[in-house]
Parts: sequence; C-alpha cells; structure tokens
Amino acid sequence: MTDRLDAPSPSRGSTLIRLALVLTLLYAFLGGVKALELGINAFGAEFADRLFENVSHPVAGLLAGILATVLVQSSSVTTATIVGLVGAGALPVASAVPMVMGANIGTTVTATLVSLGHVRQGPEFRRAFAGATVHDFFNVLTVLVALPLELATGFLSRAADALTDVFRGGEVSGITMESPIAAAVEAPIGLLEQALEGVSSVVAGSVLLGVGLVLIFTALTFITKLMRSLMAGGIERSVNRMLDKGAGLGAMLLGLVVTVLVQSSSITTSILIPLLAAGIITLPNAFPVTLGANLGTTITALLASLAAVSPEGLTIALVHTLFNLFGILIFYPLPAMREIPIRLAQATSDLAQKNRTWVVAYIGGTFVLLPVLGLYFLA
Repeated sequence: MTDRLDAPSPSRGSTLIRLALVLTLLYAFLGGVKALELGINAFGAEFADRLFENVSHPVAGLLAGILATVLVQSSSVTTATIVGLVGAGALPVASAVPMVMGANIGTTVTATLVSLGHVRQGPEFRRAFAGATVHDFFNVLTVLVALPLELATGFLSRAADALTDVFRGGEVSGITMESPIAAAVEAPIGLLEQALEGVSSVVAGSVLLGVGLVLIFTALTFITKLMRSLMAGGIERSVNRMLDKGAGLGAMLLGLVVTVLVQSSSITTSILIPLLAAGIITLPNAFPVTLGANLGTTITALLASLAAVSPEGLTIALVHTLFNLFGILIFYPLPAMREIPIRLAQATSDLAQKNRTWVVAYIGGTFVLLPVLGLYFLA
C-alpha cells in the first residue's frame, strides 16, 4: 500500500496524452453502441423477437443481467449493451429494467473475489468479506423492493420517461432535436454499414454486432486502465483523507466522483477491501463510499445513450440512475434501514470465517448457479 501511496505523479505531457487517448476511446465506445444498434436493426424485427422471447419474464431478465455482468466482469459493458439494444428497438424498456437491476447485482462479484485474497488471515478476511458483501446485500435488497414496485406501478420507467422528455426535448416548433454526439458517431459507423450493403442481412448484422461489442468492451477496458493510472496513489489518499473525517454524504460523493473518473465501480469498491481488512476503516464508514460508487457507475449507460438516436436508450439509462438513487434513499438516511445490509454482511462474513465451504457456496450459488438454473427453468 505504501508504494502506491507514494507513487510519483505522471508528467504533464504524459497526462495530456493519456487524456487524449481517453477521449479517443470514449468516441470509440460511443461508436460501438451505434454499431450494436445498427447490427440489431440489420437482423430485422423477427430476430429481436426470437432473441428476447426467453427473457421476457422479469425474473429471467434479472438473472440474465446478473450472469452477463459476471461473465464480462463489468456492469458498464452490460448496461451499455442494453442501452444499445433498447435504442435499436430490439428490447423494450419494460424488459430491460430487470436486466439493468441484475447488472447492478452482478458487478458486486469483483469486490467479493478481491476479498478472497485475505482468506487465510482470519479476522482480516472477515472484515474484507463483510466489506465486499455489503455491496451485494444493498443491491439485492434494493431489487427486492424496487422490482415488485416497478412491475406494479412502473414508477422507475415512468419517471425516466418524463426525464427523457425533458432532456431530449422532443420537438420544439416542429423541429426534432437530435443529439449532435449521435450524429458525429454515426458517420464512421455509417460508412461500415454502407460497405456491407452488398452482403446478406445476417452477415451485415453479425459484423456490426461484433464490431460494436469489441469496441464497447475494448474501449471501456482501456479507459479504466488509463484513468486508474492517472489517478494512481491519489485514489487511496482521497479515500483515507475523507474517511478520516468521518463518513456520510462526503464519503458518498467521493465514491461517486472516483467511480466516474475511473469508469468502474469495481475499482472503487475493490480499493476499500484492503483498507477494511487492515482495520483502517470500518464497515459503516465504507458503506457510503460503496453507495456513491454504485451511483457513479451509471454514468456509462448515460454516455452510451448519447449515441442512440431513439429516446428509449436514454430512458433505460435514466432507469439505471433512478434505481440506484432509490436504493440510497431507502437504505441510507434512516439508521435502522442503514443497518440492515451492514448487519447481513457482518453475519455472512462471520459464517465465511468459520467455514470456507460457505464462501464457495455463496459466490458460486449467487453469481453462477442461481442465474444459470433460473434461466434454464424460465426459458
């Protein structure tokens, strides 16, 4: 830890180069979302119907979101892909909402796996595992409250739809307001689409889908690495300075800002694990940082929505943000509610320290076995 805290800052020249690369990668990311949208459209409506007929059930959508995020180890990739599909009209907003919730649960596996690095240290492992699973329980509890309410009332999608009207503007004096970013991204991807005009729709759609997924995954991977190198040392120092002054909204804001900067909630939450294991910070103080990280990760879907022509892309991105805000409002302001995920995490970590088999069962069951079996029986 000391080596990282004392790491020298990058030179101004290298910082500018890295920032330029980040902007280039961001453009590539948006291009990937556009390619994904065009690829789905190339296959036609019947393909989209077949692709998602097995995840029309809300629980199946939730489990698909969990499993997809676990497989790619990034909720950002999952939510950006969902935004592209919704923007292409291949996935209805109502079906996408549970998937976004599932992505929120799936992303927590990274910190849980990081905590296994302390598995032989007894009390250290108990603290680290509690710090990781508090993120799990927060997201699971939020889903248990939000999903039934959404299915009964549509409160998230309705609110997101209203905000979409505000942000996208609809029509003003008969003129449609189109995103200039979407237009800028569409040009190079449009050239690729034109080059594929002579081939079958299956081939064209496959190429566009492949290019889109590669661009999304690659761009997000390198953006995360570049931003982490730019923030090296500074992240840990910021976390320690803020938490030394106490937790609360300031710590939540810290988690949000760091996650937006590094484009990964997994990095933010994983940084907390060794600090918790060493007893440098407590679980109640780390909890708001985790909540801020959860909210900060929604920026990726919002960015992806800028490349989508259809306003529904922005709607599902806003659902992601509103879902996390809803969870924070339910499980943070009141001390009694705040204690629920914290106490569940502490109880789980106590079991994990006593029996290592429980750790394997918890991780494998929650993030792999349950989603796979659920999708199998619901398909």
